Amino acid sequence: MNNNKLGLLYSSITLLFWGILPIALKLSERFIDATSLSWFRFFIAFIIIFAIQLTSKNLHQFRKITKIEVIKLFFAGVFLTLNYVTFVLTLKYLSPGEAQLNFQVAPFFLAFGSLLFFKERLSAIQLSCLFTLAIGIILFFYPNISGHVHTGNKVLIGVIIIEFSALSWACYTLLQKSLMATLSTSNVLLCVFGVGMILLTPLTDFSRLSTLTSFDWSIALFCAFNTLIAYSALAKALVYWPAAQVSAVVAVAPVISFISTAYVVVMGWWPNTIKAHPLSSLSILGIIVIVGSVATMQLLPHLLKKNKPVKQLI
Repeated sequence: MNNNKLGLLYSSITLLFWGILPIALKLSERFIDATSLSWFRFFIAFIIIFAIQLTSKNLHQFRKITKIEVIKLFFAGVFLTLNYVTFVLTLKYLSPGEAQLNFQVAPFFLAFGSLLFFKERLSAIQLSCLFTLAIGIILFFYPNISGHVHTGNKVLIGVIIIEFSALSWACYTLLQKSLMATLSTSNVLLCVFGVGMILLTPLTDFSRLSTLTSFDWSIALFCAFNTLIAYSALAKALVYWPAAQVSAVVAVAPVISFISTAYVVVMGWWPNTIKAHPLSSLSILGIIVIVGSVATMQLLPHLLKKNKPVKQLI
């Protein structure tokens, strides 16, 4: 299998798992709070990554880190923890597809962060995509906000929370990028999952874990392993494809969320928890504009400079 096919395969795995994750997170609301679920996801991921890094003898990298890098690792853990918790909270106000769609502002936060901290420049194409992204978000949410005042307030709260979640993820990614010269991605994840687990321990209701049914455990474990599988596939995809090309594929995750949510509704699964919101023509147009803006921003500039090396953000 050639590199293009392998890149597509691993990117598609990441796309699939990120696309269906919001449904599992929505189901988890019935039996566990956002903080306890995030702790559980961090715990499982930490244990598995630690075992892998220990057996592969890759923990020696920590001998080289400085105090500044320790501080960066701590704040990377803080920001990723905020991202995990707030994304789950968002699902109280938005459907899985809406949450995933609005999270697509994260690459733009990342671009501005790179501009400020790594002195990378935003091209005219990127600035244009930022403008069209804003238009797409307005088109998507306008029917809900204009049609129902109460629903609109609920949507607005959800949008504010998911924007904060996206900003937290971008801050984490920027810190991770600054650590790549010293630590591997796995070791960075090991630290941030450990920090997140420690931070959330005092806020976690461990009694809930003792009352979970077998179905509840299956959802919680899926959420935990989803992170490991998706990020592992993403790392593999970046070996075979440029980061921009991988990101352009993953940007379609909201479409997968909408399709999977619609499928669950049609099949009649969990009708009291998973509900599909009817999409107006404006909302559909908004989806097209948002996905197109993200894909264009990340892919087109690199295609225009295809003869230059592409920096990878992992």
